[in-house]
Amino acid sequence: MKKIPIGISSCLLGQNVRYDGGHRLDAYITGTLSEYFEFHAFCPEMGIGLGAPRPTLRLVKIDNAVHCVGIKDPDWNVTEPLLNYAKQQNRLHADLCGYILKKSSPSCGMERVKVYTNNQPHADGTGIYAAEMMRLNPLLPVEEEGRLGSPELRENFIQRVYVLYRWKALLAEGLTASSLTKFHARHKLIIMSHDDYRDLGRLLSELSKAELTQIAEQYILQLMNTLKKPATRKNHVNVLQHIQGYLKKALSVDDKAELCEIIEYYRNGYVPLIVPLTLLKHHFRKSPDPYIEESYYMSPYPQELQLINRL
Repeated sequence: MKKIPIGISSCLLGQNVRYDGGHRLDAYITGTLSEYFEFHAFCPEMGIGLGAPRPTLRLVKIDNAVHCVGIKDPDWNVTEPLLNYAKQQNRLHADLCGYILKKSSPSCGMERVKVYTNNQPHADGTGIYAAEMMRLNPLLPVEEEGRLGSPELRENFIQRVYVLYRWKALLAEGLTASSLTKFHARHKLIIMSHDDYRDLGRLLSELSKAELTQIAEQYILQLMNTLKKPATRKNHVNVLQHIQGYLKKALSVDDKAELCEIIEYYRNGYVPLIVPLTLLKHHFRKSPDPYIEESYYMSPYPQELQLINRL
């Protein structure tokens, strides 16, 4: 499979672009994720010509607007250059299926970046470049390298990357009402693990009355926003039980009891998600079902990433 294009803060790949002339090489990113992702590095501060090392910057609120200025020289304001750099790079960003940002950076931080008001910090900001990049690319899955240490957030980000990758492949093949409906059907169980899928289903019910492109744009925006909320254990249990229903005529009494027990173990946190899923796959190998076989819930991304081993 072709590697998926992902934007990333250059320092996370080991490039010496930070303010102190160093880097923040991330072993998980450059090791595990590089097997599946093709990284496209961006450093906005280097991109606007600041060099490395360089004077440090911070976010400051001035007249109800957030600016990126020098710590030692507050008159040194690089807000507009950072915004312009995000706009200039947007033609490259448009080809990406995800983006990993450097946490806490006044240019690249995704959230909880310190913003100073009267020299008092409040961790409620977003880096100037990051905010503009995300505004221009509302579909793009974005995460910080620090948050990828959480199994739930890591799985959520990578799942969204693969969903967007499949969506772009669908558009490249040529969007039709039939292909859009099939895309939704194959992702329905994933959606169920995050939220109620019926709103998206109702949107597709308007396909015969509205412009396909318009419905598709609304659909993918709503889908990606829905998937931003990590799936919950409760919702996964509902999906697992829903899938179990497709085996009601195939399972023996003992097999059904075992499957119910394993799902209950998962509900109570005794086993990870991979355990009931593996058992379900075992039963569907013996009693295939075309809908379940097509569902991305059963295999949303390469198993080698081991994302559901800790969920």
